[in-house]
Amino acid sequence: MSVQLKNLKVIVSENLYLSDPESSRLGKKIIFYSVEMIDDIGFEKFTFKKLGLLIDSPEASIYRYFRNKNQLLTYLISWYWGWMEYRLVIETTNILSPEKRLEKSLNLITSNTNEILNLEGVSIKKLQRIIISESAKSYLTKDVDKANNEGAYLNFKQFVLRISDIILEVNPKYKYPQMLLTTIIEGAHLQVFFAEHLPRLTNKQKSSDYITTFYTNLAIQSIKSDK
Repeated sequence: MSVQLKNLKVIVSENLYLSDPESSRLGKKIIFYSVEMIDDIGFEKFTFKKLGLLIDSPEASIYRYFRNKNQLLTYLISWYWGWMEYRLVIETTNILSPEKRLEKSLNLITSNTNEILNLEGVSIKKLQRIIISESAKSYLTKDVDKANNEGAYLNFKQFVLRISDIILEVNPKYKYPQMLLTTIIEGAHLQVFFAEHLPRLTNKQKSSDYITTFYTNLAIQSIKSDK
């Protein structure tokens, strides 16, 4: 599925960049090739020097957009969750039943995607793989509180709270909506990673939606048990 995003602006905290990469051709090029390179070689081996060689631009030009590669990773992650919130709103707006909206939301956060983001051709699927394998590195750091104050996790928190509201529509007495959702999101990411690299740590099934089925059943049972 190809997604047209020319008229969509995902809001990312201004503290996550020095110059808005979406404001220039070079900035968009940096984003595109960063996603390509991180997906290809991993975040540990990724450097601005390598990126500069790939895009045929001085390393210093990249530093005009981002302080370091950690800020760039945080930008990509924040952009991804802003995009996911956009998708969530679009896909649930016309669904009246909160149970159906919850089911749709859980499917969204536990499924892989083949979509192509039309922002200089950046692949959402590749960005999703980066989120699965690298996103924890953006908050499991000594600087997490500083990053939080700068709005690094705002889009992720907004995404979680939006689905939390749906859970409370299903069961207003449920005490753990945010805990449940963050557990499902992180758990689903791990299961995708395990299925590809450490299969003995998961229960991979022939059906491609087994992760979604598992976490949907887990969520529904938890929410109903607390009535």
